[in-house]
Amino acid sequence: MSAALPIRHLLLALLAVAVWGVNFVVIKAGLDHLPPLLFAALRFTFAFLPIVFFIPRPAVPWRNLVAYGLFIGVGQFGLLYIAMNGHISPGLASLVAQTNVFFTIGLAMMLNGERVRPVQIAALALAAAGIGVIVAYTDGATTPFGLLLVLLAAFSWACGNIASKNAGRINMVAYVAWSSGVAIVPLLGLSMAFEGWDADRTALAAMTPEVWGAVLYQSWGNSLFGFAVWGWLLVRHPAASIAPLSLLVPVFGMGASAVLLAEPLPAWKLTAASLVMGGLALNVFWPVLMRR
Repeated sequence: MSAALPIRHLLLALLAVAVWGVNFVVIKAGLDHLPPLLFAALRFTFAFLPIVFFIPRPAVPWRNLVAYGLFIGVGQFGLLYIAMNGHISPGLASLVAQTNVFFTIGLAMMLNGERVRPVQIAALALAAAGIGVIVAYTDGATTPFGLLLVLLAAFSWACGNIASKNAGRINMVAYVAWSSGVAIVPLLGLSMAFEGWDADRTALAAMTPEVWGAVLYQSWGNSLFGFAVWGWLLVRHPAASIAPLSLLVPVFGMGASAVLLAEPLPAWKLTAASLVMGGLALNVFWPVLMRR
């Protein structure tokens, strides 16, 4: 059993998780004014600049940085922003995105020969049941297309997790900042191709302080602050003490969406959340239970 966290470290971890959860509401606010791919390009531009002038490139091969930047920047957030642009509600997006845990397990099995445990199959079945509930109740706010896009974003997040795992023990702030530069050009190119220069130029010209705040929250709050705090805590405490706190991301995400955006929380949505979160919790806590 892992040792209890000092209260200051626990509060710091909760702050990082809250930043990540509320981020889904911030994304929705930014998408009210910016095309999704342009929004993603701006996010990674300011996660890259100006911080790369102050921290050295992490000691990892360029191919690793490129892979992480493309999977996280273009795959995860490019698809997530498109999905949240009218195809899925912020609260449900924060929940479905956590399925990256199961995609990560599957990729680790395929690439590293890791064995799947029966309890992991049970955990996946619980989460899949939750996704099934969401599919059964898709409506105007959440569509099958939006759900598929978020699942693909979660898969891309899992691919990024494998890339970061292969990078080893490095400065995660430097890793996130330098890899962010990889995502900028593809996202801008895709934005030009699918959203159009006229739409991008109009959106950029009309940006208000609130919209810039949404962009910088993404860049500095969600990417740099969140990863820096998480990495700092993981260095100082066992992963078993820190990792379970990430289960609170959908709690903050759905709560913030309900409070700030008046997103309804009907019984089916709470049922889906309970199933997905139950599967995630079972996957995280079963090693501790086995040790006991």
